[in-house]
Amino acid sequence: MPSEKVKEMQSILIDIEMPQKLTNLRSVLTLLAMAKLTNDKNWKQTSEDYSRIHDLIAFINEHYPDKDGTDSKRGGYSENSRESFRKESIALFRDAEIIEDSNEASTNSGNTSYRLRSETARLFKSFGSDRWEDELSRYKRYHEAYKDKYNQLRKIDKGLSVQYGGKEFTLKRSSHNKLQKMILDEFATRFASGAELLYIGDAADRDTVKNIDRMEELGIHVFNKSALLPDIILFDNAKNRILFIEAYDSTGEMTFMRVAKLKELCSVPENIELYFVTAFLTKKKMISKLLNIAWETHVWVAEEPDHMIHLD
Repeated sequence: MPSEKVKEMQSILIDIEMPQKLTNLRSVLTLLAMAKLTNDKNWKQTSEDYSRIHDLIAFINEHYPDKDGTDSKRGGYSENSRESFRKESIALFRDAEIIEDSNEASTNSGNTSYRLRSETARLFKSFGSDRWEDELSRYKRYHEAYKDKYNQLRKIDKGLSVQYGGKEFTLKRSSHNKLQKMILDEFATRFASGAELLYIGDAADRDTVKNIDRMEELGIHVFNKSALLPDIILFDNAKNRILFIEAYDSTGEMTFMRVAKLKELCSVPENIELYFVTAFLTKKKMISKLLNIAWETHVWVAEEPDHMIHLD
């Protein structure tokens, strides 16, 4: 029989409409370990500290031994199972905006650490209290059902054709890359017409377009810090500015810290402006992240492409 905390976490994930794949035992135990919740703790003790995958596995094996009593061989989870945790639970929870990573190393590094997002921790802390229904309603108001998105992503085909500046290339078809295409098709034509495409990445191929020589010539030195790398980099020669654009899908908005670190990595001439943009597919998605975005940066929403928001 599953322990009480396992059943409660499964109940929470079902309530926020996670796909069935993310209510399995490994995924449930991953979140309990991230929250540092054992069967003798109350949900209001949910932790927001970072943990590496190694630490999560050690926590599970100590507090939910033998895979919460389901492992007849009594071996628990081995260190060799880290990739299963990373690819089949953690990567999907991050995409669903349940958790976030530390941005200190590449996402497949053993040194990368993860924690619950603040809004997730707030929801968990309310479980079992008289605030639960209100917090659940609030959470669902600002978070689209990942179950629907996940099911759509499983069905879509590969190959999103993009044409820009005389170049043609293909991105894997996804909601993130759909937004990247809209940035080039809609944003760039309105706000950076004729801008040179220096970089665009795909989750499956971070080097889809990458003109390192040109970026080094302009003083852009961002490729030794892949966690900070924006999705699109343009050089608008007409307005003498470099645009760092993040196609926000589940993480990576232009926060004060990220902008500051990107500026540190650039040694561009004084007459060239660094221009930071967080792009969203919808206003609903923008509203949920607006407070995290740095002042003196810009926001663009694809569903209203003629407008730009300057945070000043």
